[in-house]
Amino acid sequence: MSIVQNKKAFHDYFVEQRFEAGIALEGWEVKAIRAGRVQLKEAYVIVRNGELYLVGSHMSPLPTASTHVAPDPIRTRKLLLHAAEIDKLIGSVERSGYTLIPLDMHYSRGRVKVEIGLAKGKKQHDKRAAEKEKAWRREQQRLLRIKA
Repeated sequence: MSIVQNKKAFHDYFVEQRFEAGIALEGWEVKAIRAGRVQLKEAYVIVRNGELYLVGSHMSPLPTASTHVAPDPIRTRKLLLHAAEIDKLIGSVERSGYTLIPLDMHYSRGRVKVEIGLAKGKKQHDKRAAEKEKAWRREQQRLLRIKA
């Protein structure tokens, strides 16, 4: 079940591979996620000391859930993957000019997971071509509905 999606990521990047990662959260963050108070629009993933971190995701704290802590809505959160997956991602990011972006946050067996994508940035003409293709597919569907 999806919690939040990063639709802007598909507009700005060619996503080539996807990985599912766990995320280290505090209690108030889990409550905020369950309430749907999370955004991934400006978020990205960085590599620091051989580990992956989610930066820039915004989780608005609930006023009732965070009375005894001072919540930081945009704190850096650690992503949890197997060591082999982390090594593969680090190699791709450092060598090939790829970037890591969060695509989706969802539940998997009661746990909050983040789907991250190994992606290359789109140029402006690529974005225009993708938009044109999307509009053409929409027009085709409309024409098919009219004929049927």
